[in-house]
Amino acid sequence: MNKIFSDFLGWSCDNEWGSEETAEISLENGTQLSVWDSGVLEVTPATPVGHKDIILSCAVHGNETAPIEICRDIINDIISEKQTVTHRTLFLIANPASINKGERFVEENMNRLFSGAHSKGDTNNKERERAAKIEGYVERFYLSAPEGPRQRLHYDLHTAIRDSKREKFAVYPFTHGAPYSRHQLQFLLACGVDTVLLNQAPTTTFSYFSVRQFNAQAFTVELGKVRPFGENDRTKFAAAEKTLRQLLAEVELDFGPFEPEKHYVFKEAQTINRTQQDFELNFADDAANFTSFDKGDLLARDGDKNHYAQHNGEHIIFPNAKVALGHRALLTVVKIPTESLDLF
Repeated sequence: MNKIFSDFLGWSCDNEWGSEETAEISLENGTQLSVWDSGVLEVTPATPVGHKDIILSCAVHGNETAPIEICRDIINDIISEKQTVTHRTLFLIANPASINKGERFVEENMNRLFSGAHSKGDTNNKERERAAKIEGYVERFYLSAPEGPRQRLHYDLHTAIRDSKREKFAVYPFTHGAPYSRHQLQFLLACGVDTVLLNQAPTTTFSYFSVRQFNAQAFTVELGKVRPFGENDRTKFAAAEKTLRQLLAEVELDFGPFEPEKHYVFKEAQTINRTQQDFELNFADDAANFTSFDKGDLLARDGDKNHYAQHNGEHIIFPNAKVALGHRALLTVVKIPTESLDLF
């Protein structure tokens, strides 16, 4: 059993990028564990009465340790039969090599490499190879589900580089005009995530890949700030872990009536990419996510081009002046009424 688990974790394997050797085992309660690759574990209940196909992913960025610890503990409890699993579930630890280094990535930001982006351009590296394999694992998992009505879910768990005035928030990928899920907003709220950002265009993130290719309800979930292993205050993640465990164990979760006033929804205002070597953000390096600016405030300089806030109450998200050329250096968002959303 320990060998199965260590092979899954990947960073304890000789080949941290993936062995592609399937290992399978049955627990005493009939649950089937199948390791497809380092960091790729399928869990199939003995009697899968649930109708969900759930993906829990973490470590797309290897230094975001709290989600790794959460997934590790849930998996340990599945193996020891302390955690009930009612639905087919795929655990994905995306980037074991970056975990070993204790860094965000080894060569390239993996969360910019999905939806085929790993195959574009002249660059070839292990993160691109791994992203391509992960896409294949997601396809294999969703398309091997039993026949009949199914619900596809994917929660890509992260922690942010910097502090945030809204500590926990989720990115709702672009839906191409499809309505937003009332139930999923309630699920996120139960996880302690009351703030949601609505993407307004396609991206190359992992969660958008699952939305676009497999019509999944998928989210990038930011649970706090990056900290080293062992330094996370797990009490701050207790609601998220509890709700994820309930998701795996219960046939359906009931959150009661939807209360829009409890949800804070933002939509994109601007995406500012770094296109020049001479690029700088016009605020302090330690400015927190969701710091607000007013219309006309200078946000960034990209060579000879200045970028200004276009709205009062325009909030900054994910600022990073050191990204590679052509990549997003800053996202800005504005708050919108929850009641304005098209919900189902």
